[in-house]
Amino acid sequence: MDLWQLPVIEGPLPGATLAVAAALFIVVAVRRWRRRALIWALASAGAGAVIGYLTCKIVSEAKVFGTLLPPFVWHWVVPVFAAVGFVLGALQGTRAWRKVVSVAAAVAILVAGALGVNLAFGLNPTLGSVVGVAQPEIEIPAVEASSAAPSQPLYQTWTPPAGMALIGKRGSQIIPATSSGFAARPAGIYLPPAALVKDPPALPLVIMMMGHPGTPDPTSISSALDGFAAHHQGLAPIVIVPDQLGENVADTACADSDAYGKARTYVTVDVVAWAKAHLNVIQDPAYWTIAGYSNGGGCAITFGAQSPQLWKNILDISGEPYPGSEQPANITKIIYGGNASAFEASKPVNILAAAAPGSYQGMNAILTAGGADPEYIKGADMLAKAAGAVGMNVVRYNVPGAGHTGDALKGGLAEGIRVLYPILGLSAP
Repeated sequence: MDLWQLPVIEGPLPGATLAVAAALFIVVAVRRWRRRALIWALASAGAGAVIGYLTCKIVSEAKVFGTLLPPFVWHWVVPVFAAVGFVLGALQGTRAWRKVVSVAAAVAILVAGALGVNLAFGLNPTLGSVVGVAQPEIEIPAVEASSAAPSQPLYQTWTPPAGMALIGKRGSQIIPATSSGFAARPAGIYLPPAALVKDPPALPLVIMMMGHPGTPDPTSISSALDGFAAHHQGLAPIVIVPDQLGENVADTACADSDAYGKARTYVTVDVVAWAKAHLNVIQDPAYWTIAGYSNGGGCAITFGAQSPQLWKNILDISGEPYPGSEQPANITKIIYGGNASAFEASKPVNILAAAAPGSYQGMNAILTAGGADPEYIKGADMLAKAAGAVGMNVVRYNVPGAGHTGDALKGGLAEGIRVLYPILGLSAP
């Protein structure tokens, strides 16, 4: 297995790392303490706890992750910083081998804490996605001709051949920014089992964008689609997970700007053109879905509203109510050059309201939010109302008990895919 594909949510790694960190902490703590050394270690632990608390407070109030930090982050960060402070404070007045153990313990505690927070968020499933390393390059089967919409739904005409793979393949591809010049990271790609056989059928396409900060990693959606494909003769959409943030991982507000480049053109022109030229997909907007989570969800509803001729399906999972909602003042200044009117016009509710009658005929919008995520529930309700008002077929769903975390992504994908399968001809209505 590629080391970067090591699972860090499922599997033994988080627990094993925590066990190592705990063992090293015990070795540091269990000793014959001198009074001054113990006071120094405890004071360092207290200082670490304060630093951890202040770090959480600053990050939370700045809404770096799009919302206030969940309590579980504080519950990890403050004790981890305190423990690191303690083991580093224990360097005072001890033997050389104990100094080595203290430093090793500090590193192990930080790694265990980072994996613990990542596990609780549930958004970065592999080591590579945590540190921003792309999936290995995937081989794309050659496309011989464009594929129009099928005369009958695929589930009625497709018979899987013997020996078809049980799960799909995922990887990455560099999608050239021919028109946009956007500095994008490699896009994630998912090919379902039906795409891997000899003479595969043309399949629907999903363009899925992830959150900010984040990576264009296809693991979450590919895992969800593998589950559906297993019950539908290997049929599932082909997926592209493009990078709407760019190599600087900036909040581009899904827009073209001088500050961060042409993110919108990259997704809606370059990625679309590449998909048509390189993927065996049905080249009919009725079979294309623009999708996203959090920041990517805000982009999905925006691109869906701006370009209804490209796709007839929108899947917005815990999406921002509008791109740039985390920091509207900065976005107005940086992306729109201080033009507040242009920023207002870019909001999906305003794009929808300004469109000509009939622009969204036949479109489907699925909007989900975590059931314990009131801020994003409010945004999803607002967008659902706006989409319904212009004639879209709207489905609204709250994932029970989920916050703005991996549970919301997993549950939103499950509901969205369930709704989309019959629409895309992959299952019976």
